[in-house]
Amino acid sequence: MRAEIIAVGTELLLGQTVNTNATYLSQGLADIGVDVYFQTVVGDNAGRIVQAIELARSRAELIVFTGGLGPTQDDLTKDALADYLGKEIGIHGPSMDKIEALFSSRGMHMVESNRRQANCIQDSFPLVNDAGLAVGNALSQDGTHYVLLPGPPREMKPMFNGPAKEWILSILGEERRLYSRVLKFAGIGESSLEQALLDLIEGQSDPTIAPYAKEGEVAIRISTKAVSQLEAGARLDAAEEAIKERVGKHLYASEDIPLEEAIVRKLRATRRKLASAESITGGLFAELVTDIPGSSGEFVGGVVTYTNEMKHKLLSVPMTQLEGPDAPGAISESTAALMAERVRELTDCDYGVSLTGVAGPSESEGKPVGLVYFGIAERGKQTEVHTANLSGSRDIIRLRAAKSALYRLWQRLDNEK
Repeated sequence: MRAEIIAVGTELLLGQTVNTNATYLSQGLADIGVDVYFQTVVGDNAGRIVQAIELARSRAELIVFTGGLGPTQDDLTKDALADYLGKEIGIHGPSMDKIEALFSSRGMHMVESNRRQANCIQDSFPLVNDAGLAVGNALSQDGTHYVLLPGPPREMKPMFNGPAKEWILSILGEERRLYSRVLKFAGIGESSLEQALLDLIEGQSDPTIAPYAKEGEVAIRISTKAVSQLEAGARLDAAEEAIKERVGKHLYASEDIPLEEAIVRKLRATRRKLASAESITGGLFAELVTDIPGSSGEFVGGVVTYTNEMKHKLLSVPMTQLEGPDAPGAISESTAALMAERVRELTDCDYGVSLTGVAGPSESEGKPVGLVYFGIAERGKQTEVHTANLSGSRDIIRLRAAKSALYRLWQRLDNEK
């Protein structure tokens, strides 16, 4: 089924409000097998709303509106659609009772315009608003289906995920629905990943393969349309296996989770604990890990030793290691190794991870911007140190450094499974 989203509101055209509803609805509709081909934004003008409806009807079977259901005179979505379809507008009794009860409980006078929020188009199915007052509408006429949702995201999202989605699914019936799986990769860039899978991507029909990236991680969404989860699962499994044959060593999850969550899960499964010592990243590595709910069971803590003095005082790295004409310096493999080992010993945990390097804006110790060392110390095993030469702004280098350290740790954990 083809769909179009029409967002109503002059504030969207003026840039006063960002149209996040369209993004949310496109994702939600795709998840149930509805293809969104167009997104339209129209101001609070009845004539232009009708023009948008006419155009949408020529290219979509389902039209989903957001906005324009409120109590003011510029909330025109229901009026415009009812006028276009030649239907009357009436009051939805339960919604009106809810509005009146709310004003009564607050001891407030209800102005007449608030009754507009209980309006329902003739022959429509009311979509109950559990997070607000404006009732939504859903109806079909002449082969086109219409869903009207409120504009505020806190009201739109629960209405869409509840009664609106149920209504859409009922009209979909036995049509094939879209099923997707997200594969997450690290330690490889989007262009390199795409190149490794280029023939699969170019030759795709069903399932489809689509790469997309965020800083430090790359994802591939594989999607298929099927009449059942079982049928879809078989196709998605085959596509995933074909991808694994090419780039499986970089695949850390077959679901949409960040790398740090995959690491926390591995540590939890093996009852291991982790600590960190950071210089270049200033605590960003620890922040990423502790953003994962429940990670306190696996991450015992970390230290930020930004200066040489703190590396010496907190981690007992010798000053002769850090400073002097013959010293390796703070930005070196040997210092990264010492930092990882000392924080592991200090916290008596299973793994210690360290990061030291140059984020910029200028070189340090004669070392170039973007040079980073990652140390990984493990109880009873040889310490590893990895080197990376990263590019980007100062903030990007720091984020890429933290993600690179996470990837190296994930590799270590994965090799021990």
